[in-house]
Amino acid sequence: MKQLARMEELVVRDSDIMRGTPVFKGTRIPVDLVADMLAQGATPREILDGYPTLDEEKIGIAPLYKRAFSRRGRPSRRPWGGKKPRSSRSFPLDSLLAPG
Repeated sequence: MKQLARMEELVVRDSDIMRGTPVFKGTRIPVDLVADMLAQGATPREILDGYPTLDEEKIGIAPLYKRAFSRRGRPSRRPWGGKKPRSSRSFPLDSLLAPG
């Protein structure tokens, strides 16, 4: 419970900051980004080199926060995803130039 309370102190969700994405307080660094970097094999030192405003405590709670407060709901839908273009016509560049 103490860790959960500490997470709530270090992470903020505000609709005015990155559309409500959970970020570390006082930064615009998403918690999910740090957790994903750790999951992909980045070391805490590498993350600190890239984001000096973080500290080891914040980096350590990122994966815990992501597990405790996972995003719910359906993934965002891209209406254009998987569709073919309507047309694939091409024009010679000379046909687009106005006669001079």
